[in-house]
Amino acid sequence: MSKAYRNAKIYQDGGFVIRNAVVQDGRLVFTDTLAPEAEIVDHCLILPGLADVHVHLREPGFSYKETIRTGTMAAARGGYTAVCPMPNLDPVPDTPEHLEEELKIIRKDARVRTIPYASITKGEKGEELSDMEELAPFVCAFSDDGRGVQSESMMKAAMEKAADLHKLITAHCEVNGLLKGGYIHDGRYAREHGHKGICSASEYEQIARDIDLAEETGCGYHVCHISTKESVDLIRRAKAKGVDITCETGPHYLLLCEDDLQEDGRFKMNPPLRSRKDQEALIQGIRDGTIDMIATDHAPHSQEEKSRGLAGSAMGIVGLECAFPLLYTHLVLPGVITPERLVELMAVNPKRRFGLETEEDFTIFGTGTSCRIDPEEFLSMGRATPFEGWEVKARCLLTVCKGKIVYQG
Repeated sequence: MSKAYRNAKIYQDGGFVIRNAVVQDGRLVFTDTLAPEAEIVDHCLILPGLADVHVHLREPGFSYKETIRTGTMAAARGGYTAVCPMPNLDPVPDTPEHLEEELKIIRKDARVRTIPYASITKGEKGEELSDMEELAPFVCAFSDDGRGVQSESMMKAAMEKAADLHKLITAHCEVNGLLKGGYIHDGRYAREHGHKGICSASEYEQIARDIDLAEETGCGYHVCHISTKESVDLIRRAKAKGVDITCETGPHYLLLCEDDLQEDGRFKMNPPLRSRKDQEALIQGIRDGTIDMIATDHAPHSQEEKSRGLAGSAMGIVGLECAFPLLYTHLVLPGVITPERLVELMAVNPKRRFGLETEEDFTIFGTGTSCRIDPEEFLSMGRATPFEGWEVKARCLLTVCKGKIVYQG
């Protein structure tokens, strides 16, 4: 039996309209009358396919954590039709030959549009630039994600080359000399529970350096997963000066802070959950446009790697399958941001900044009933999420990519 979406809220041209719709041959068709034999679906949102410019699909090299197949299946279940996997792989995509190993798997197994990064430096070691010119036609941008580029001269050279190639530099900002063995935020929780902290300066000091370099070189610069109020302030001021800069934050930094920490690897990621004031600054950043997009930093690990508590677990959580439901429920419904703004943050802005062509893609979320986040339902191989058990009032019903149904709930 075919489905008809009655009085659906459909995102078009920056706003929502209410229409009846059906899906025919992978296309969304509007209709004034509904076939009597159709199964009627009420209370739904029809959105452009979501785009996540920061995911870890772990293949090649770490397929015991995730594969391109399982990661993109998870993306489709979360309403995403485009994802950009980071280059901390084995081999690192720093030459055309190494990138081709990843591209072969993408062509064979990807369920949604998958446009990879290449690394900024060879092996992400920060010592020699990757083969940027040869790699540029096949990647969305350049990043050494997981590692900050420590050398100012190396980052300047990378930005100069990227500017010539009209490609973005996307930076994980972290000053290694300030880490001092830390693994959660250097704040109240770390002090009270005897944990080693990561100071906020380890993030924002490198952002400040890179802003100066981006202004000098004219390079398009994108900052990964910002987590501190100082980072928000720096980027706000850089935008006011006309620097070509964008940034992202993650759902977990908007919905959680160090006050929510538990002695569980599900709460460990890099950057770490910061203070309540940092969280409030990030929320203001998505409200006023300083923060351009929300990316999950989907980072699956094995169960064993995430079972060693805060001190011993690997850094990283999964997020593709629960990001939109969480943000819709806990930011849109309480009126923190509008539904239009959430679509900008999760679809419009990432596609525009990274040049992702997904015009015919769309996703449908049901909003009529509540459910709880259950990692055992995930299609990702990763299960570690701090949002386990959270109630949400949105569930992905259908995702269409390139005219094909890639997920149907």
